[in-house]
Amino acid sequence: MTLALDSPVVLALLPLALTPFIFSALRPSFIPSLEAAPPDLVSRLSAAGLAFFAAISIAASLLALAGLHTAQGFVTKIVEGAEIVILIDRSGSMNETFAGRQPSGEEESKTSAAKRILADFFNGAAHDLVGVAAFSTSPMLVMPITNHPAAYEAAIAAIDRPGLDYTNMARGLALALSMFKPGFTGRSRAILLVSDGAALIDPKVQEELRSDFQKIKVNLYWLFLRTAGSKGFTDQPKPGEDTPQAMPEHHLDLYFKTLGVPYRAFEAEGPQAVTEAVNQIGQLERHPMEIDEARPRTDFTPLLSKIALLATLLVLAAKWTETRAGTPLGSPPRRLLPGERR
Repeated sequence: MTLALDSPVVLALLPLALTPFIFSALRPSFIPSLEAAPPDLVSRLSAAGLAFFAAISIAASLLALAGLHTAQGFVTKIVEGAEIVILIDRSGSMNETFAGRQPSGEEESKTSAAKRILADFFNGAAHDLVGVAAFSTSPMLVMPITNHPAAYEAAIAAIDRPGLDYTNMARGLALALSMFKPGFTGRSRAILLVSDGAALIDPKVQEELRSDFQKIKVNLYWLFLRTAGSKGFTDQPKPGEDTPQAMPEHHLDLYFKTLGVPYRAFEAEGPQAVTEAVNQIGQLERHPMEIDEARPRTDFTPLLSKIALLATLLVLAAKWTETRAGTPLGSPPRRLLPGERR
């Protein structure tokens, strides 16, 4: 914890806090010497206590005026989680249901189902660092990687906005990779690719992506939202159809297996299957990691002001209740008549 001041120059007045130990705020006594009074331990302790509270009042007031606070910083914690980028396909087909038609009534589109399930999953993942990106014709950075749940939950809630028809997955993957900081961080890193289809990736771009994956050391999960009746990546090609143009999902799966990083593919044909796949991915990406949690500034001005007020009230109460020797409480001393001696 690092202490700091807004106005350090005020501390030049801090020696004033010693004045109560030098000068008394009580009325002077008419007794010429304390030796004339019997020893009184209670009175001496009371006098020392009043001087102490007066010093506390002055010191606390000056520290409050100086703006004493703890500086904002970061606390390193060991938590269980992962650094995950959600990469969402926003092509036009994602606006359809798993049956391949426009949603009607209570039906959900593939994007809406994915949004609901991902929101429920990350709602309980307080220590995950999550980023969100999307792609259709061009890649879109929705939210950089952050450990603020409110931020990435809002980003996930926005992924069901209408998309375009074209799918440029290669540029989406490149954007997702660029969201990770270079170098080894000791964290489990993963890209969760959510798509209902595949796209052709140029061989030159394939090599660039393969190099980036191996450089960043990020795990890849492909959540394939399969439309009823469409081809899946597990389907075996028929004779003469074993080409990327005819079987894009199958060949994309083969390409992902050559990236040289941990890779898993999940094929989901409905919301329940999506839920099971996301939960399984969550279990795979639960590892101890270090995170830097922001520690906000703590302002001590209100506390110091209360301490100063309380100490001042105690001193004022003692001042109000003090008496003079031989004088009733609250009565002024009698003036001497001519010829009288005290």
